[in-house]
Amino acid sequence: MRAAVANGQFTGAVLVARDGVPLIDTAYGMASYELGVPNTPRTVFHIASITKQFTAMAILQLRDRGKLNVGDPICTYLANCPPAWQPITIRQLLTHSSGIANVSSLPAWDEELSLKHYSRGAFVDLFRALPLRFVPGEKYEYSNSGYFLLGLIVERASGSSFGAYLKANIFSPLGMNSSGYDDNRAVVPGAASGYYSRGSAFITATYVDPSTRLGDTGIVSTTGDLLKWDQALYTDRLVSRRTLDEMFTPHRNGYGYGWEIGTRFGRKTVAHSGSDGGFSSYILRFPDDRLTVIILGNGDRMSAARAAIDLSAILFDAPYKMPVPQLRNALWDAVAQGGVAAATQQFDLARKATPPRADANGETLLELGYDLIDARKLTEADAIFRFGLQRFPDLTYAWDGLADSAAARDDRGAAIDYFEHSLTLDPANDYAVRGLARLRPALQPAR
Repeated sequence: MRAAVANGQFTGAVLVARDGVPLIDTAYGMASYELGVPNTPRTVFHIASITKQFTAMAILQLRDRGKLNVGDPICTYLANCPPAWQPITIRQLLTHSSGIANVSSLPAWDEELSLKHYSRGAFVDLFRALPLRFVPGEKYEYSNSGYFLLGLIVERASGSSFGAYLKANIFSPLGMNSSGYDDNRAVVPGAASGYYSRGSAFITATYVDPSTRLGDTGIVSTTGDLLKWDQALYTDRLVSRRTLDEMFTPHRNGYGYGWEIGTRFGRKTVAHSGSDGGFSSYILRFPDDRLTVIILGNGDRMSAARAAIDLSAILFDAPYKMPVPQLRNALWDAVAQGGVAAATQQFDLARKATPPRADANGETLLELGYDLIDARKLTEADAIFRFGLQRFPDLTYAWDGLADSAAARDDRGAAIDYFEHSLTLDPANDYAVRGLARLRPALQPAR
């Protein structure tokens, strides 16, 4: 972790515990770069999709109290249920096997839809009429929409708001006094801000509107509170052992109820990640070893999952890699200081090094290009995408980058041409399909 911090890759809090006793309980970087406030083990972070396991627990508690059954049709609890949803069960929402389209994959989600304020019904309207992705129960496909609906079901079955239910039935009983459901209106003492990286600097992340969150994301917590949660899952304090076994039973794609079930280092794992607004979180549990790794970060430079896996590898004497400076950040600094030519020269040197840099690849150029788009450096972004195509002619997504850059300068015709060219190279490119769906209506003449 010191190497990650030295290379500017991590800001956040880290807790590693065995049998509930912390082996590491520390923090790095800043909770607020604007105010000069450092992170501490008591800093409060958005945990993003780790929220889903709490939603699943709420559903199971309500089931055990006779308020619902996981085999119930979801339309029993939802208003204005479309005909396509009639056969979908609560269990299928829990296991991402409902077929309901993921709302955060909609065209213009990042740029427009996630930033608006909605009533509950209006938000569901974003995906209510969309065709199912597959017959319910036949496949796995991660769906934030499904867990938003589970949040609505918790409210309907309990007669309480989602946040109030969590506080009364999970947070307070476990003494998770720094945890809550954040609606972006209440002041959260000790809360960190989320940041994106731009080379060696940080910028404040863009937050989605709180009305787009419910059972899929929205909880804030600390590493210490999440350790209390982890320890409670070895007991019957919240639900019975039988119910916990059900929660941790893998279904399609190894997904249980709000948890990813798998193996690592030859040991069983239950884990989940979260990412939202510059925050990156991961909880990794080795239940047979009573080992838990919790990473809560408020920057986007280092994957919380990568950090958790590497730290657990140390404990199990398994191979791991030390963090090294990221080429993407060095290239951004090169563009800022010497222009695109300086960045492309540095990339070529990294590619020709002995051994070649592992990140001297097309993906790094794509990420740099999108960083430049986000900073409205569109001429530089175009140059990086075209350089990527020179070095990697099969880098299809560079055409998507050129399309997004054209769209950012309101050249919709060029953007459509680039997306269409991308589709000729990769007909399965769903990103280009969604890009065209977003752009084409804008070119229709007004009536």
